[in-house]
Amino acid sequence: MRSVVVEEFGGPEVLKVRDQPDPAPGPGDVLVDIEFAGVNFMDTGSRVGYGLPKGLPFVPGVEGAGRIAAVGGGVTDLAVGDRVAWVYAYGSYSERMVIPADQVVPVPDDVPGDIAAAMMMQGLTAHHFVTEIAPLGKGQVALVHSAAGGVGRMVTQLLKLRGTRVIGLVSREDKVPVALAAGADDVLVSTGGAFVGRVKELTGGEGVHAVFDGGGAATFDSSIEVLRRAGTLVYYGPLIGDIPQVRMTDLPKSVKVSYAVFADHIHTPELLREHTRDLFRKFSEGKLKVEITKRYPLSEAARAHADIESRSTSGKLLLDPSAR
Repeated sequence: MRSVVVEEFGGPEVLKVRDQPDPAPGPGDVLVDIEFAGVNFMDTGSRVGYGLPKGLPFVPGVEGAGRIAAVGGGVTDLAVGDRVAWVYAYGSYSERMVIPADQVVPVPDDVPGDIAAAMMMQGLTAHHFVTEIAPLGKGQVALVHSAAGGVGRMVTQLLKLRGTRVIGLVSREDKVPVALAAGADDVLVSTGGAFVGRVKELTGGEGVHAVFDGGGAATFDSSIEVLRRAGTLVYYGPLIGDIPQVRMTDLPKSVKVSYAVFADHIHTPELLREHTRDLFRKFSEGKLKVEITKRYPLSEAARAHADIESRSTSGKLLLDPSAR
C-alpha cells in the first residue's frame, strides 16, 4: 500500500509517498480501506513535531472515512464492508490503516464518504463547543472568528440551529459571502484585534455571550474585551502564533475561558457515536452544509499542506488515496 510518510520534521516538502506493507488488524481492531482523509491544520503541526504521540517516522493525518476490509478478534459489532469514519487516529494519509474498533463510527447510507471524512474533526469540535462549552440559545449573541473557515462555519451553522445571533469575523472581503451563507447575521472584516469597537456597536455596548476564537494570541485580549459579564471565551488556537499567558486577576467581568483540547471533546466511544449521529442526522435533514474545496491525491499532500497554511482556502481539503 502507499502512505504519506514524514521521515524528518520540516515544511510541506518533507511529506513523501512510500510503499509500505499492508497492516493486519489485531484483537479489537479493524482494517480500513481509506476512501478519503481529512487535511487539518493540526496535521501541519505534527509535520514539524508538535503534539506527536510517537517519534519519527510516522504517517500523518487523524481523520477519514472508508470501508472495513478485515476485523480482528473480538470485534462483533462491525463487519467487512461496513462504511465507517474516524477522528484522532494517526495514519490516515494512507491507502489502508488499522484502527481500534471503538474509535470508528458507522456512516449512514445517505452520507457520502467525502462528507463523512470532512465532518469528523471540524464537525465534532464545533458540536462540542456549542452543546457543552458554550450552549447558547435564543436571545443570545456569539462572535465567531474565522467564520469562513471549516470550524467557524460549522460553529455558525450549529449556533443558528439553536436560535443564536452570530457575528462572524473574516480576514478578507471575499470571505464575507461564505460566512453569510453559513448563516452569520453580521460579518466584519478584521485582522488582529481591531474588531472590538464594531462588535460593541452591534451589541448596543453589551458585548457578546460567547466568543469562539481560533485566531491565536493576537486576538485573545480583544476577544476577552468584547465578552459581556460572565461570558465565555472558547479558545482553540494553540498552533497559531504564541500562546497567551493569562493571570486570573486580569480576567474582567467574571468571564470564563475554555481551552478546548480535542481529546477532552469526545472522551468515550459512546460520546463519539452520539455526537456523530447527531451531525450525520443534521446533514441528512439538510440542516448542515459541508463544503469540500479540493481533493488531492496522496502524491500532492505537500501541496495540500501549503494550501491550508496559506489560509487561502475556505472549505475542507481532502486526500483521495484512489486518485493518481
